[in-house]
Amino acid sequence: MIRSPEVLTQVRHVLPGLTWWAAAGEEHGSSEAGDNPAGCLPIRVFDWCRPLDRAEPFIAALGADPAAVRWDLDAWPAVPEAGLEAISQKYAYLTLTVNSRDLYQDEPSHVRDRNGDQTARAHWLADQVGGRFTGRVELAPL
Repeated sequence: MIRSPEVLTQVRHVLPGLTWWAAAGEEHGSSEAGDNPAGCLPIRVFDWCRPLDRAEPFIAALGADPAAVRWDLDAWPAVPEAGLEAISQKYAYLTLTVNSRDLYQDEPSHVRDRNGDQTARAHWLADQVGGRFTGRVELAPL
């Protein structure tokens, strides 16, 4: 959710042609209607198919505003050393929440526990980048 004109300016610079709607509902403004987002703040952004190199600049532009960035993958690989089987493309995605505890930015980390092994996968993934998983398991709809 973008709440300030300053963050809006920075995000629009990083993601020109942004797809958005007013947090109060589309009837209060949207990119589809051609409205000016600055006059409709706060706004929600739902933008697809951006190059991977836009994620870090987008996150930096947010400041303290919450967001979620999702990467859809071809599949999760099997990780035998962690006891993890391969997962099909349908469930192969990674969502990074920023400045929020949930995917929908309702409360100031998230793992979807569909197959009972997602917590292990989150720990494995964090290990791959030298980090650690500190979140909690939370059920979330697709």
